[in-house]
Amino acid sequence: MTSSTPARPARTRKPKPEGQWKVDGPAPLNHNEEFKAEDDGFHVRARIEQKYSKEGFASIDGDDLHGRFRWWGLYTQRKPGVDGGKTGSLSDSEIEDEYFMMRVRLDGGTLTLRQLKVLAEISTEFARGTADVTDRQNIQYHWIRIEDVPEIWRRLEEAGMDTVSACGDVPRVILGSPVAGVAVDEIIDPTPALDALKTEVRKLEFSNLPRKYKTAITGHPSLDVVHEINDCSFVGVDHTEFGPGFDLWIGGALSVQPFLGKRLGVFVREDQVVDVWRGVTGIFRDYGYRRLRNRARLKFLVRDWGVEKFRKVLQDEYLGYELEDGPAPQEPGTPGDHIGVHKQKDGKNFIGVAPRAGRVPGKMLHQLAEVMQRFGSDRVRTTPYQKLLILDIDDADVDAAVAALEAIDLPAKPGAFRRATVACTGIEFCKLAIVETKQVASDVMDDLDRRLEDVTLPAPISLHINGCPNSCARFQAADIGLKGQLLPTEDGGQKPGYQVHLGGGFASVERGLEANLGRTVRGLKVFQDELPDYVENLTRRYLAQRESDESFAAWAIRAEEDDLK
Repeated sequence: MTSSTPARPARTRKPKPEGQWKVDGPAPLNHNEEFKAEDDGFHVRARIEQKYSKEGFASIDGDDLHGRFRWWGLYTQRKPGVDGGKTGSLSDSEIEDEYFMMRVRLDGGTLTLRQLKVLAEISTEFARGTADVTDRQNIQYHWIRIEDVPEIWRRLEEAGMDTVSACGDVPRVILGSPVAGVAVDEIIDPTPALDALKTEVRKLEFSNLPRKYKTAITGHPSLDVVHEINDCSFVGVDHTEFGPGFDLWIGGALSVQPFLGKRLGVFVREDQVVDVWRGVTGIFRDYGYRRLRNRARLKFLVRDWGVEKFRKVLQDEYLGYELEDGPAPQEPGTPGDHIGVHKQKDGKNFIGVAPRAGRVPGKMLHQLAEVMQRFGSDRVRTTPYQKLLILDIDDADVDAAVAALEAIDLPAKPGAFRRATVACTGIEFCKLAIVETKQVASDVMDDLDRRLEDVTLPAPISLHINGCPNSCARFQAADIGLKGQLLPTEDGGQKPGYQVHLGGGFASVERGLEANLGRTVRGLKVFQDELPDYVENLTRRYLAQRESDESFAAWAIRAEEDDLK
């Protein structure tokens, strides 16, 4: 049976607005946008100093506590004893303690001896001796009371440090080459550009972005700032016509939807860095997606627009001039962790040492300051790999300085796994974590370096341990990346463990410029207490099967699944 009635055209749904200010207008589309519109995050400092620090934790407004406090580097920490199985099912009030994590912002990871001493004092006096070097070059404390925050700020600022925009929907700390201005083989010193950017990130015009925004800048050929996973990265290059400058990368980020940054293909002169950064950041502010938090990162806009449109909007709407085409970075020729003893431009030396997955308790910071003072060093740098560099050591003092650092558990010649292990905060303090990380990392790195004393690794195998899916420890970009979860046991219970990711990594000596997010193998999971056995067996299998100078990552990508289990 047929009908002559024409078919009704299919309805087309009008797409929901993404909350782009320049497209949809500034009307808030969710609660995060509402509280930011009501009162800028920077303004909460006055309430902390004048009210909350005097009246205590119970007096803190909810939007301040779980929102605006982040603009000043403060998050509530996890209540002790809350099981990882309850993460995600409990409210903030049920899972949080009345203490804070405080993040001290260290753009470029630069510290003087005086600043190091202040950080050590704050750790011992206010943070129960805690302090960690994060993989974004910050120092992070725990057990901070709201009553003590104003005094901590006073001491930090008196020494030239702060917690401004260390968290929140703002430009976060700027990753900078830890050997800026000192490395012999540096292409361009990024210090002047980084110093200029420090002023920009503190301006109110960038204090309400769709979500967090990360910047990196390096002039070193080792590409030592993980530029592939930052929203806006400047990488040192040498242009045949214009000389040293920077290559621009945009839209990188990890988390649960990882996206490697894209080259925009432009050459940025040193005097253009601030303009270009302001332009890229302005695009994110004005065109970034704000309706859904899980899409409120620059990577989604870059993915949807593509680099050609992004470059056109940047030049036409934000710069008012065209940028020159530029070269890509050269393949790294040296490791980017800077571990060991290295010459400086001035003939002195810097020494790269490896804390235990970033743990640098107050006592150790005091001891480090004493070592530096003994050998005449006034400068120390943190790195994006949770390591430390001690600068300005004379040739005659190198051996003694290395020994003194070793004596306080800061080795300049660490074992391969001690050198290449990174761990996030984990369930000890983080409200999002499911499993322990820091202590596990410390124990496992020591165990593996003992177990594998009989072999010579062609290069350290990076082991990144993450307490949840959010990738603060960059598990997708490690030789062996571990994502924490609770795994079922044969008796019907659960035990802490990890989903295993293999073969990821950034530009490096071993892999050239080919950053990769690695691979996952269905069902490849390992219990926490079986982790040393698994990594040892995997490492020995790699050494037995590798071809010529094949890296661990290259082998892990091509290996049969059964060889990875």
